[in-house]
Amino acid sequence: MTTTSWASTRHHLLGTDVHLLVTEPEVLPEADRLLVEGLVALDLVASRFRADSELARITGAREPVAVTPLLAELVTAALDVASLTDGLVDPTLGTQLCAAGYDRTFAAVAPDGPATARVPRPGRWRDVRLEDDRLHVPPDVSLDLGATAKAWAADALARDLAALGTGVLVNLGGDLAVAGPVPVGGWPVDVRDRPGTEPVQVVALESGGLATSSTTARAWRRGGVPVHHVLDPRTGLPALSDWASVTVAAPTCLHANAVSTAAVVLGAAAPAWVEEQQVPALLQSRGGDLVRLGGWP
Repeated sequence: MTTTSWASTRHHLLGTDVHLLVTEPEVLPEADRLLVEGLVALDLVASRFRADSELARITGAREPVAVTPLLAELVTAALDVASLTDGLVDPTLGTQLCAAGYDRTFAAVAPDGPATARVPRPGRWRDVRLEDDRLHVPPDVSLDLGATAKAWAADALARDLAALGTGVLVNLGGDLAVAGPVPVGGWPVDVRDRPGTEPVQVVALESGGLATSSTTARAWRRGGVPVHHVLDPRTGLPALSDWASVTVAAPTCLHANAVSTAAVVLGAAAPAWVEEQQVPALLQSRGGDLVRLGGWP
C-alpha cells in the first residue's frame, strides 16, 4: 500500500460517534452499508435501552433461554474479558448502572438526581452460563454488554469489511480496530480523554485495536456527586479512579478495551497491573499527568 489518503463516512449510532475509513474509495458505499447493517443488528440484540431487544427479552428469565448466535458470541466475549481481568470488567452490572442513573441512552440521562443507591451483590459474572445456544442468567441479574459489545463489533466489522479488498479502520466511539493494508505511516489516531477535547497525542495504528476508557466522557451527577459509567464490580458503584482516561493498544480492540477498563477500576494499582499485561498504554491522571507503559510511543 502506497497511498496516504482514504475515504470515510461518519454516523451517530448506538448512542456514539461512528467513523469508518477505507483505503479504497470505490468500496466505501458497500462498506458503509455493511457497517450500518451490522450496528443495527447489534443494537437489536444487545441494547439495554430497547424493550424489543433480545437482551431485554431474556432479562429475568428463571430458566436457560435459547439465544441467537450473535448474542451467544457477545456473551462469550464478555465472559472472556471478565476471566482475563479476574472480574474487574464484569458484564453483570446492568442493575447497578441503572441505580447510578444510566438507565436510558446517555443523551437522555438526567444531569443530576437522587444519590446513587448501593445495589447488593455486584460482580456475578461467574453465575452466568452459556451451554451451546442456551444462556442462563440469574433472574436478579441484568447484563450490560455495552463496552465489550462495541469493542467486539469493531474487531468483527474491520475484519469483515477488509474482505472487500481494502484497508479499514472502524472507530466506534473510541473503540478502534484496523484490518487489511494500512496507509503509509499507519492510520493516524488522535488520543483524547473525551470527545471534543484537544488530543493528548497522535499515534499511528498499523494493526490490531486501540481503546480508551474514560471517567469523564460519560459522566453526570447524582445527589450532587459526580458519577460515571465505569463501575467497580467490587462495590457496584462508579470506580474511584486516579485516571481521567486510559488508552491501550492490543492485538484486538476487545483486548485493548478489557485492559483499559480494568485499569480505570484499579486506580492507583493500575500501572503495575498494566505492565503485567505487556501491552502499550497511556494513562492520563485527573491532574493531566501522563504515564506511558509497555513501550507506548
